[in-house]
Amino acid sequence: MAFDYSQDFAKIDFRRHPERYRIGRGEQGVLLIEPYKSEILPHWRFKSVAEARRSAAKIYKMFLAYLKADDFPGADMARKFLQMGWTRARRYANHKGGRKYDAQSGAALPRTQDAEKAAAAAIFYERYVTAREHREYLRQKQQHIDRYESDD
Repeated sequence: MAFDYSQDFAKIDFRRHPERYRIGRGEQGVLLIEPYKSEILPHWRFKSVAEARRSAAKIYKMFLAYLKADDFPGADMARKFLQMGWTRARRYANHKGGRKYDAQSGAALPRTQDAEKAAAAAIFYERYVTAREHREYLRQKQQHIDRYESDD
């Protein structure tokens, strides 16, 4: 299930060519796979709890719509955006400005605790886990693996 970074992502419509889609690990490809990146990214926000709540709800609704349309790459991309909402909000909760290391020295920056970002992360995490464990998602994921990734 290795993610193939050698593909020409600018030219591939993964909705029309689901056989080219590789699940990869974690968030791999989340900002590359079209048309899903362009459909989901405008809704991805985690600056505040209110934004995270609206964003996670919208992306989860998209996740369900992709599943209903039997569009596994879309559902998997929505799952990845939910995961990325959790991980990025956690990074900003732990590191003011989202940077773990000083740009010039490379030294680790001190950890902070931003309660608003931590709460936003928790909202995304709940939706991410719900998506990751969704029965229909798991069925379509296995079907995708069997159909397109079992020979990789």
